[in-house]
Amino acid sequence: MKLTKRQFAFALSVLVASATSHAQTALDDILKAKLLKVAVPTDSAPYGYVGTDLKPIGLDIDMANLIGAKLGVPVELVVVTSANRIPALQTKKADLVISTLGKNAEREKVIDFTAAYSPFFQAVFGAKTVSAKSFADLAGKTVGVTRGAMEDQELGKVAPANTDTKRFEDNNATIAAFTSGQVQFVALGASVAGNMMAKNPQLGTEFKLLLKDSPNFIGVAKGEDKLRMKVNDIIADAKKSGELDAMARKWLGRPLGELPL
Repeated sequence: MKLTKRQFAFALSVLVASATSHAQTALDDILKAKLLKVAVPTDSAPYGYVGTDLKPIGLDIDMANLIGAKLGVPVELVVVTSANRIPALQTKKADLVISTLGKNAEREKVIDFTAAYSPFFQAVFGAKTVSAKSFADLAGKTVGVTRGAMEDQELGKVAPANTDTKRFEDNNATIAAFTSGQVQFVALGASVAGNMMAKNPQLGTEFKLLLKDSPNFIGVAKGEDKLRMKVNDIIADAKKSGELDAMARKWLGRPLGELPL
């Protein structure tokens, strides 16, 4: 039987609506199962790492638990690495990825993203005993940085000309220079600095100056708009209540700041 244009258009709309309805089951499945599975890191302090009790802790873990609490369901943490965090979402091993995930065009082809929930950044760090309120305070000071890294590029834009910038070949060498006292400050990405601070608490290292913000987003399976929008509502409410700011201050030592939607 040959369909008219109007009948064809109607049939197509029904198929699309049916496919969309069928595809968007994640939120309903979570609520029905009474369980939220969240992919998290354990190698990216202070966002996610293993505590003294051998359980995952960090900002990303707190965020996962916040979402679970708002949905009224327990949370199952699925430990992932940078390499397998997106596959964990695609294969439904996890409902959400909360794992220091940046948003870019390539990733947007295969998964969707919520609004940003936390800062990820490159910054200058130093001991609490050494003051640096502005980049001008780096004048005459020694700052370690990994050669060619984003921190190296950003530091070059803002550091005074008489800053003694010492460049090292990799992050391990940069960190070693700081922990051994060869440099007074160090420019690092947040997770690298977090690992350094977790391993060397005796140094009393803290966040000093922001170089560049690269916020984190939560990954959602492609087309799961109901779940994505629900998580966006939770993020928006947590911003207003100050819960996200409290997490940033607790784990990153800095305010939440402005985050993109």
